[in-house]
Amino acid sequence: MNRAHDKVEAALASLIAGLALLLIGVLPALAQEPLASWNDTAAKSRIIDFVKATVTQGGEGYVASEDRIAVFDNDGTLWTEQPYYVQFGFMLDRVKTLAPQHPEWKTKEPFKSILNGDLKGLAKGGEMGIVELATATHAGMTTDQFSKIVTDWFVKATHPKTGKPYTDMTYLPMRELLDYLRANGFKTYIVSGGGVEFMRPVTEHLYGIPPEQVVGSTIATEYAIVGDVPVLKRLPKIDFVDDGRGKPSGINKFIGRKPIFVAGNSDGDYEMMRWVTAAKGPGFAMLIHHTDADREYAYDRQSAFGKLDRALDEADRRNWLVVDMKKDWKKVFTFEQ
Repeated sequence: MNRAHDKVEAALASLIAGLALLLIGVLPALAQEPLASWNDTAAKSRIIDFVKATVTQGGEGYVASEDRIAVFDNDGTLWTEQPYYVQFGFMLDRVKTLAPQHPEWKTKEPFKSILNGDLKGLAKGGEMGIVELATATHAGMTTDQFSKIVTDWFVKATHPKTGKPYTDMTYLPMRELLDYLRANGFKTYIVSGGGVEFMRPVTEHLYGIPPEQVVGSTIATEYAIVGDVPVLKRLPKIDFVDDGRGKPSGINKFIGRKPIFVAGNSDGDYEMMRWVTAAKGPGFAMLIHHTDADREYAYDRQSAFGKLDRALDEADRRNWLVVDMKKDWKKVFTFEQ
């Protein structure tokens, strides 16, 4: 009996040893494959070549680790922005939630159009309508209260096309790119036109980017004492818009180092890309071109959200990488079969 038992143990030990040797051979190969959800196209090669150059000491493109700063737009670059911005979806839901407290909204734009499900009518309000919508739905509470409202919304809110949670609508290839950059000593930031306090509750979970590394648009806040408790109150007043020309200013103000890597997807990122790549020394800029109507959306020059026109025209002569979503990405979302 003991002899049979010994044979079984020996066989198991041999099997375990064989599996261990197999894993030793396989795991390094897996670990060494960066950007696994990217096709083996020129786009992937350009990214990898740039990163390798920045970490190769003594090379022409070497960059000290403290200067390896990478900034990413969020809407349309890290998560979907169609058929409208994620934060815009939050605003629409907030109007419906707050409507019972505001009977005047039934006849007042842009609230009337939202309550009637008329997004075309909402668009007629233009930029001022969006500003009024933002201040009405994002102010009148403390920063902690707003953070909880946002967090709770993300738990239940779903994308209108896919029915998936918005937290599943992040681009897998871009999350891999963030991981790859960090593995090579880069510090990654979000620089977005979206509200900074709308993004911060979820960016660390979604992208591994902590709240202090998120730069975005802000509304004014003020210190107050409520019930002997110090709080920050959110006021119905726009403080800073982190879009277009505001992005380089925001980077300078809140990060304090000029990035060497920038990723965006629209003309709202144009100034940021110009600024980063005009500097002496290494500088890499990439645009995500939404070309895949089947797996996501196809849009650029005429889109109301994420318009890509001027930046696309100038990409070649400025040596900006244009990533073709349909051609360059094996998968767009994690949930794809």
